[in-house]
Amino acid sequence: MPDHGQPGAGAPPTQRAKFRAMTEGTQEDWMAIAGAFAPFAASGGKRVLDHLRLLDGDYGGFPVDRLTHCLQTATRAYKDGRDEEYVVCALLHDIGDTLGAYNHPDIAAAILKPFVSAQNHWMVQQHGIFQGYYFFHYLGMDRDMREQFRDHPHFQHTAEFCEKYDQTAFDPDYEHMPLSAFEPMVMKLFERPKNSMYSFSEE
Repeated sequence: MPDHGQPGAGAPPTQRAKFRAMTEGTQEDWMAIAGAFAPFAASGGKRVLDHLRLLDGDYGGFPVDRLTHCLQTATRAYKDGRDEEYVVCALLHDIGDTLGAYNHPDIAAAILKPFVSAQNHWMVQQHGIFQGYYFFHYLGMDRDMREQFRDHPHFQHTAEFCEKYDQTAFDPDYEHMPLSAFEPMVMKLFERPKNSMYSFSEE
């Protein structure tokens, strides 16, 4: 389980570890922490959704606010028959906007990494560079920056995401699905990691 933070916050004192440094920890201490970690981790989807809602009303100069953009992207992917994991990636791809003005794809990718395929994780992590194909040249940047990844096995997967769902999702007249329609997908995806050094705690 994580070695920082407060996964046991709110638990009665008798269910908390008693050490002041990890070198003093006992089996009883770590069983208390593990017991608090399980329900905390299981509610990860709710915390992700709460953070996504922070994008509501934040336009950043775009035609629609950042939450609407995410909802449009996810709606387009859903209506195109993409599976739930892909749709959740589409929904959360810009969740890092409020925290990482210069690296928002990295934040979304880090949140999603334990729960998604390597292909979808790479897509989220690199979508900023691939999205740049549609506007970097207006800002004095290289729109073909994505070409450095031309031989990567996930190049086309990511290019298609940006072309079909991401760059098209700024339409004030597009009727997107509400966030509530995607909430069950998010909660399901974040229930159990596919790949995590802490997954033993879920066994």
